[in-house]
Amino acid sequence: MSATAARRPIAPLVIALGGDVLAALLAGPRVASGFGPGSDASYDAARLVAVYATLPRLATALLAGAALALAGAIFQQVLRNPLASPTTLGISAGANLTLVLATLFLPSALAFGREFVALAGSAAVALLVLGLGMRRGFSPLALVLSGLVISLWCGALAAVLVFFNERTLVSLFIWGAGSLAVQDWSIPLKLLWQVGALAVLSLLFARPLGLLDLGDTSASALGVKVAALRLGSIAIAVALTAVVTSAVGVIGFIGLVAPAIARLAGARRVLPLLVWSSLIGAALLFLADASLQTLAGSFGDYLPTGAVTALFGTPVLLFLLPRLKLGHRVIAASNRNPRRRFTAQQAAAIVLPLLVLVALMAILFGRSIAGDWEWLWAGMQADLLALRMPRVVAAFASGAMLAVAGVLLQRLTGNEMASPEVLGISAGATFGLAVGLFVTGIAGFGGQAGFAGIGAFSVLGIILLFAARANFAPERVLLAGIALSAMVDALVGLLAVLGDPRALLLLRWMTGSTYSADGNLAVALSISAIVLIGLALLARRWLDLIPLGPAPATAVGMSLSRSRLALYGLAGLLSAVATIGVGPLSFIGLMGPHLARELGLTRALPQTAGAAVIGGTLLLLADWLGRTLVFPYQIPAGLMSALIGAPFLILLLSRRTQA
Repeated sequence: MSATAARRPIAPLVIALGGDVLAALLAGPRVASGFGPGSDASYDAARLVAVYATLPRLATALLAGAALALAGAIFQQVLRNPLASPTTLGISAGANLTLVLATLFLPSALAFGREFVALAGSAAVALLVLGLGMRRGFSPLALVLSGLVISLWCGALAAVLVFFNERTLVSLFIWGAGSLAVQDWSIPLKLLWQVGALAVLSLLFARPLGLLDLGDTSASALGVKVAALRLGSIAIAVALTAVVTSAVGVIGFIGLVAPAIARLAGARRVLPLLVWSSLIGAALLFLADASLQTLAGSFGDYLPTGAVTALFGTPVLLFLLPRLKLGHRVIAASNRNPRRRFTAQQAAAIVLPLLVLVALMAILFGRSIAGDWEWLWAGMQADLLALRMPRVVAAFASGAMLAVAGVLLQRLTGNEMASPEVLGISAGATFGLAVGLFVTGIAGFGGQAGFAGIGAFSVLGIILLFAARANFAPERVLLAGIALSAMVDALVGLLAVLGDPRALLLLRWMTGSTYSADGNLAVALSISAIVLIGLALLARRWLDLIPLGPAPATAVGMSLSRSRLALYGLAGLLSAVATIGVGPLSFIGLMGPHLARELGLTRALPQTAGAAVIGGTLLLLADWLGRTLVFPYQIPAGLMSALIGAPFLILLLSRRTQA
């Protein structure tokens, strides 16, 4: 071993100390202001702020960063997965969602301790993710994919629950996004003994965890009970995540970045990896929070540090993806026959009557002012039709466009799980809307569509650039999209906590509500759907040839690069326009193509047309259910369809890899 290699383990210490020193320099003036000379009231107030706010916050950052990094290092070692972390596996999001549910609906559960409530949510998500991963041999890709999708869904549902409780909107949203603002020493002192006890336990597992590098068979031959070791180690990592989330909310990507830096700096064995990851994680979160406080000034207490860490965590995730050895595919588009095969005419005979039935029900049947179920009667037609028809048209047009976008993306990527929602294209459109809303105060369909298109195409462009480096491998495209979606959600979260009243409008867009739809929006969405879906139908020859591979497509004179670019652009435009109507959370773009395929519509033309009708019908049904189930309250159509879509997505993930 060379002298350079022998000195490499010093690098993690240099990184950790360097981060702490830089953070201390940034935070120093705020701390020193409370301990200067003088005894008047202003100095007393500054001293109180320093002792009971600034110093406890810095201590909380150090402890939370160390705990999350330690949890990430354990997950990565146990699962043999360099992309595993509390964030990418959805553990933090599960804890956060459970705490939000308990706060809003069962506050008595918090009397037993926030840690136990958070632990219940973390454990539930961990069991779900690991169960899905087990069916695919604990494939690194399958685990991360399952975790990120569940994490995005949990985060979206938590944001919607907060939206329904506007009085606690800002505080819950900031906390849920990872706020380190504290008013005394109770939180850091509690974290100190909780994290300390779990850290000691984890160090006791270090030697047997190192034996896992030899393989399960060799480790078992040396006396290691592999199953018990994995279960115990994962339990420690889940508990570390739960105690941090219960104290400060979701802090993104520290558990992913810190172990990666420790490995790149030379930490190879398990014990040094756990120790250095913890120190680097503490330094990273300390530095991130100190930088945020310095740049934001007095407004720093209202900006969630967790959202900031997600912004720089996503580029690291994209950096690591090419270095991940993928031995498994996600869920590649298959040529398997559906259980029941129908002709296009038979499928139309099934779908079209359902569309008519759902449309009539959405228009003519609903709740009265007293809450009773009733049919539309003559005396109310003028008033109710003016309210219901725009919603019906907007929901159907948006659902149809999302489903067609899903068909395009699934055929282009060769991946049955590709959709505007999963790839982050819809989230990019929402971010474009948010920028337009906060920067220019856009009004009208044209301006909204323009900004939504810019956001959608920005995300799509980054995905295409990244995918081109990986030869458009479906797995790389999918994970890149999910990672970018997480970053976009963090940016939208930062905009939403600025205290601006427009944040409520932004959150309404995110939940997918159609109750603000008017006649102009309905007409604009309808025209857009007709034009864009018509273009997709005209591209049926491309869509039939691309899934066959490059050779057959080029053999018939097709320009593969141009056709791909045009179809990706069309998918982005469909997603952007649809997001204006129903937000980014619907999962219609995933369900519509699959249901069309299950009906036997496998060729491009019938699948595109069938998916459009099915997607529009599903979103129309979701809008009606959301409007009537909890009357006089309303569940946004995007959320209602997402509640249906999440189990559907989990069902897809639960399928075993087929030979």
